[in-house]
Amino acid sequence: MAEMVRKSSSDEILNHWILAGSCILLIITGFAFLFHLEFVGSVFGGFNFMKTVHNWLGVVFILSLFYSMRHYLKDALEYDDDDVQWFKVAGGYLSHKVKVPPMGKYNPGQKLYYLAIVVAGIAIALSGFGIWLLKGNTTVMLLSHLVHNVAFCIFVIAVPVHIYLGTLANPGTFQIMVNGMVPLETAKKKYPKWIKAVGKM
Repeated sequence: MAEMVRKSSSDEILNHWILAGSCILLIITGFAFLFHLEFVGSVFGGFNFMKTVHNWLGVVFILSLFYSMRHYLKDALEYDDDDVQWFKVAGGYLSHKVKVPPMGKYNPGQKLYYLAIVVAGIAIALSGFGIWLLKGNTTVMLLSHLVHNVAFCIFVIAVPVHIYLGTLANPGTFQIMVNGMVPLETAKKKYPKWIKAVGKM
């Protein structure tokens, strides 16, 4: 049996599922509001109750997003020469002939994705609270709807790409979100700098 190494802790896995689940449900209900999808509203017992669900899911999402910072933010803000080179070869996604530099625990694409989610997540949460709690302020409502819709577009594009890259595009990656483990030999190839840092080389 292949030797395994832990890449994600139990609380990180749980929080990732909470973040992902709330985000996907928010996107679905958001689409339903935007395009007035009656069949989605009926699943929640009507648009009024779906609006309540949407609002409180937003609370769950932003709390989960803030908690995720203890796991990812430090790494997401650190870049080195290998990360720059990774961008130059597009991470090897466009050609298998290029040499991809050694990576740490996360590649720069993952780091930028996380930062985009943090920025867009905070923007969509603040604007959502504005729409929810400050209905009497016309200026706040107009600005909040604009910010909310722009951030929503970012999520609609980024989240499906993230799901694809974490499943079909990189077989075996999904198990990290399930049990937090990755085969040591795979980790040595994909995250050699991280493996060296944790003394597994």
